[in-house]
Amino acid sequence: MADEPIRVTVWGEGRHEKRDANVLAHYPDGMHATIAAGIAEHAGPAVTVRCTTLDDPEQGLPDSLLADTDVLTWWGHIAHDEVSDDLVDRVQRAVLAGMGLIVLHSGHYSKIFKRLMGTSCALRWRNGDDRELVWTVDPAHPVAAGVPSPIEITNQEMYGEFFDIPAPDELVFVSSFTGGEVFRSGCAWRRGRGRIFYFSPGDQDYPVYHHPDVRRVIANAAVWAAPSATREPTPISYAPTDWFAKP
Repeated sequence: MADEPIRVTVWGEGRHEKRDANVLAHYPDGMHATIAAGIAEHAGPAVTVRCTTLDDPEQGLPDSLLADTDVLTWWGHIAHDEVSDDLVDRVQRAVLAGMGLIVLHSGHYSKIFKRLMGTSCALRWRNGDDRELVWTVDPAHPVAAGVPSPIEITNQEMYGEFFDIPAPDELVFVSSFTGGEVFRSGCAWRRGRGRIFYFSPGDQDYPVYHHPDVRRVIANAAVWAAPSATREPTPISYAPTDWFAKP
């Protein structure tokens, strides 16, 4: 496994680009393509990267693709409810068996993230041309490697506390905004054999995924989240009473 590239699948909702000219201008090939390019740019030969979207067959993630994925990145916003519960079940099983999951920005409200966290994952937000400073609070963490502190994002949506998530196993980044808000913007957890990283910068209305330091963080997270050994062929089973069970 260590001698083979990490197989990264970038899943995107892909809807804003089809209906909003401003988003299309920032991401003419889709946000998913820009995210994928950033991972490939910064992780280099350590990864192979492919893209898929909600409107692809089987909502972009058939069993064959999940089985061939070491790390899945997830960006969604306006179509969370369209993601089937069956797909959420399958992604959850893959994570528990060892697949890494990188959840980006408004993916905090996705079915899969809420399932794995076991909380509402609600937060405060303000949509405006805000400035975000992303401060590194754990400089020794692999996801922070080569990243300046702070990362300055001049135009961004504000996300603020309270963020209804379980306490992270590792807190890597905290953001501040011009209104005085703060936010836990880079959080890591382990669920079963899988690693999860949430990174908040990346609203569709701004070209955040072109920012070199944001791209580096996501690439670092993809490498960090990769399974360190062969994934279990049989996912961990769970009982309906377990904390991470489907509600």
